[in-house]
Amino acid sequence: MKTFRDFIEKLKKEKRIKIAKKSVSKNLDLAGLMHALDGEVVYVPEVEDADFAAVGNVFSTRELICEYLGIKKKELIAKLVHATNNPKKPELVNDGPVLENSTEDIDLSKLPIPLHAEKDGGPYLSSAIVIAQDKEFGRNLSFHRMMVIGKNKLVMRILPRHLDEFIKRAGGELDVAFVVGAPINVLLSAAISSKLGQDELEYANALVPIKTVKLSNGIQVPADCEFAFEGRITKEMHNEGPFIDLTETYDIIRKQSVMKVTKMYHRNDAMWHVLLPGGLEHKVLMGMPREPTIFNEVNKICECKAVDITPGGCSWLHAVVSIKKENEEDGKKAIEAAFAGHKSLKHVVIVDDDIDVDDPAEVEWAIATRFQANKDLIVKKNEKGSSLDPSADPNTRETSKMGLDATKPLSDRKSFEKGKWKKIDPENYL
Repeated sequence: MKTFRDFIEKLKKEKRIKIAKKSVSKNLDLAGLMHALDGEVVYVPEVEDADFAAVGNVFSTRELICEYLGIKKKELIAKLVHATNNPKKPELVNDGPVLENSTEDIDLSKLPIPLHAEKDGGPYLSSAIVIAQDKEFGRNLSFHRMMVIGKNKLVMRILPRHLDEFIKRAGGELDVAFVVGAPINVLLSAAISSKLGQDELEYANALVPIKTVKLSNGIQVPADCEFAFEGRITKEMHNEGPFIDLTETYDIIRKQSVMKVTKMYHRNDAMWHVLLPGGLEHKVLMGMPREPTIFNEVNKICECKAVDITPGGCSWLHAVVSIKKENEEDGKKAIEAAFAGHKSLKHVVIVDDDIDVDDPAEVEWAIATRFQANKDLIVKKNEKGSSLDPSADPNTRETSKMGLDATKPLSDRKSFEKGKWKKIDPENYL
């Protein structure tokens, strides 16, 4: 069983991690260092005015994620799709490393929680995964940014999704847990848009086996996380924000729910996972888990071959989907299915399976040679979009969406074929 710590130690041993040689301030400097080295794993043994080390950019590339999972990059989406379609209940054990230390004397200022940027509303937890329980719907995992507003108080950004539903069903207050320093299978699973009632830890366990332990409030958490917390989401409301989000622009200030943190658990020599807002790790962890949900929806109407949530679209708002086209309307139906698979999607391009969705030049070529705006363009007005899109209405999330069917017509496919060359090894001739 592999853990977050195991992966960090492997990278240290192989000298593939940047290690800070002096103390780093959590007031702007810590996030600034992560930003300067975005794409490279960074370990900070000593953070000023904090009792713990910090590590960031851990899963900032697909290659790092695949290395953890022990697969090749081309196998990643199939691995995620298989996990979402074949969830597996994790094993509950009596003890685990995350329970090595515990305290009810909570002082969040002693943790390496960064003030990321000058205009931020305060220090933010950005990698925290909230674990909630409902009598009918079971367990739910979800990411929530949390701004520190007191020694033991956080204000959370909560969208009208599953956690919000759990809070309403509990009468407006809810006991929860949250973890920091989780392995990539847990991080990816928490970011997947699952159906209400589906336990995301079952997705995580299907990716890489995990074990869980029960906290004193009865909620189960991954046994090998670096940190775990117990808290109560209250009816108290507080301003949350501003905060740089996925699009690298500032999200607005809103009244949001306050959590009172009641207990903290951590491993010996625990490491705090800093997730840089708008950085590569944030983009990978947010966008990539939506690829299997798009894949599954498109695959219901035609054979889906590949999906890419593109970095140019903030790894959230744009996607390219390749299909094996068998009916003339498959491309347009795939557009609708892609929007159903990822509700925040704003623009999608559908291509044939001879186009590499990861190659922007190939995708642009398909648009240039196989797309006609008067018949292959779908525009959807007055749609619910993403709160992360600064061009959408910040309160209603109303936006317009666009789909491009850049697939070859079945009636004349030969005219649209790309020329092929014999594969030659130049070294045999030069």
